[in-house]
Amino acid sequence: MTSAVLTAPAGAKGEQDGMNAARPDWDEYFMDIAALVARRSTCLRRNVGAVLVRERRILATGYNGAPSGLRHCLEGGCMRAQMNIPSGERHELCRGLHAEQNAIIQAALHGVSVKGSSLYCTNHPCIICAKMIINAGIVRIHFREGYMDRLAEEMLKDAGIGVSQS
Repeated sequence: MTSAVLTAPAGAKGEQDGMNAARPDWDEYFMDIAALVARRSTCLRRNVGAVLVRERRILATGYNGAPSGLRHCLEGGCMRAQMNIPSGERHELCRGLHAEQNAIIQAALHGVSVKGSSLYCTNHPCIICAKMIINAGIVRIHFREGYMDRLAEEMLKDAGIGVSQS
């Protein structure tokens, strides 16, 4: 039996500690999981995934879509799209929940505290989610794409929550 040893090219990430250069760091790893979770989304406008993590352990995941047991937007259509409402406006007309909301709700449903956790999300949180994140005790947010909500950005900063784009 022969064994192969994988080595990184000179100067590659992880060479100093012997790690495989293709191995993602923790932030990249959890962000990739958030992107996978987003694939479950039933939203017609934007697929978003969220992962709550504490001490490198996944606490809960969530994606945007209609409440459990109700028709998905894929089946019932999107009222906001039909009314030509711009992205980020009139959230109350959406039949779905945001990924961040669903992750927090799933944790609560299963009795898992998210206090002190980090949120990995494919999009920057809106103001509604930002307020939930603050009150849930989440301390850090990593996001991949824009969807910048200035009020959300200000509130998160005022609450001392670290926000970084990956």
